[in-house]
Amino acid sequence: MSRSRLPAQRPVTPRSVHAAPLPELASEPAAPRLEKPRTTHGRAAERRNEQQPVAERGDNQTAKPRDAFFDNAKYLAIVLVAMGHAWEPLRGDSRVAAALYITDYTFHMPAFIVISGYFSRSFDASPGRLRRLVTGVAVPYVTFEVAYTFFKRWANDDPTYPISLLDPWYLTWFLVALFVWRLTTPLWKIVRRPVPLALAIALLASVSPDIGDDLDLQRVLQFLPFFVLGLVLKPEHFQLVRRREARILAAPVFAAALLFAYWAAPRMNAAWFYRRDSAQELGAPAWSGAVMTLAMFGCSVVLVACFFAWVPRRKMWFTALGAGTLYGYLLHGFVAKGSRFWDWYDLQWLHTPLGEITVTLTAAALITSLCTPPVQRLFRFAMEPQMKWAFRRDAARIARGDSARRV
Repeated sequence: MSRSRLPAQRPVTPRSVHAAPLPELASEPAAPRLEKPRTTHGRAAERRNEQQPVAERGDNQTAKPRDAFFDNAKYLAIVLVAMGHAWEPLRGDSRVAAALYITDYTFHMPAFIVISGYFSRSFDASPGRLRRLVTGVAVPYVTFEVAYTFFKRWANDDPTYPISLLDPWYLTWFLVALFVWRLTTPLWKIVRRPVPLALAIALLASVSPDIGDDLDLQRVLQFLPFFVLGLVLKPEHFQLVRRREARILAAPVFAAALLFAYWAAPRMNAAWFYRRDSAQELGAPAWSGAVMTLAMFGCSVVLVACFFAWVPRRKMWFTALGAGTLYGYLLHGFVAKGSRFWDWYDLQWLHTPLGEITVTLTAAALITSLCTPPVQRLFRFAMEPQMKWAFRRDAARIARGDSARRV
């Protein structure tokens, strides 16, 4: 409420367009044979793939079975994002809420960004993927940045609040970051040690107050290591955290994190977890930016691993909602900000234990409803516009030709 090893080439056996798609965890999509015409079944599969948000499907060229584990992880992570936003106004009156808030902010966006990086491994700046990056990330950014601006003008009685595509407001920073991260994916694939390099960039950003607010570059750079980490992860890494031993170990780790957060809540500036300011802008010495960047990265990676350990591997009632998490993320921002503009938290009973539980459950229910298929269909015009008029007609053919040449 933050975001790579080409295998040795082997002989390719010809496949028909009806061949079974690769499993979800495959790093490269299969290229269809171009000489055979597409059947109705093939066109339907392509339409289903087009309907998956770019941030969710990883820019794959062919439809593939969805992995329930990752859909479950995306849904649970976005629920935690909504809960974190709901807990924010409660921190001043409840140390428990503050501890939950700090713990949540340590890993919920890093987890979401790691998944985004993992499903960006196949991004290669081909025409088809660039087109989906524009329609699935850049256009929604412009749309929601303008929509949020008009909402703020109306709800906050601020008619002069300007529209600025260079200064992301509230949640839209993630779309800017995802756009930049994806464009740089080919670079991270060729460098020798991508994660240490990305971490060094984040460290330098944390001590550079002159970066400014344009495109929220502080967040783009400080959250970058998590995206790059997702790029270099392999299926076997996720298998490690799915083991029973990992699930058992995750419980005491989360308990220790909550205890530390309870101790740190009145002593620590929570703005460190937003990663939108340098150390100097937070009133801390420059050296502390480097220390906090390394410390928070380590803590976040540990808690992200623990979070993945608890994510169900089988299909659940909420698994299908994993495909709509970007819808829930952007749409719930109107309610989250509206609750502040309209002073909903001035109700005293919300600051009691029962009220805090009610706020938590309401946030979970809201974000769940916003991830459902009916909401996706209603707002697909803004989140996944086709925009065929904006691109050359042969863009898809060029993309397929590039895929065939790579094979």
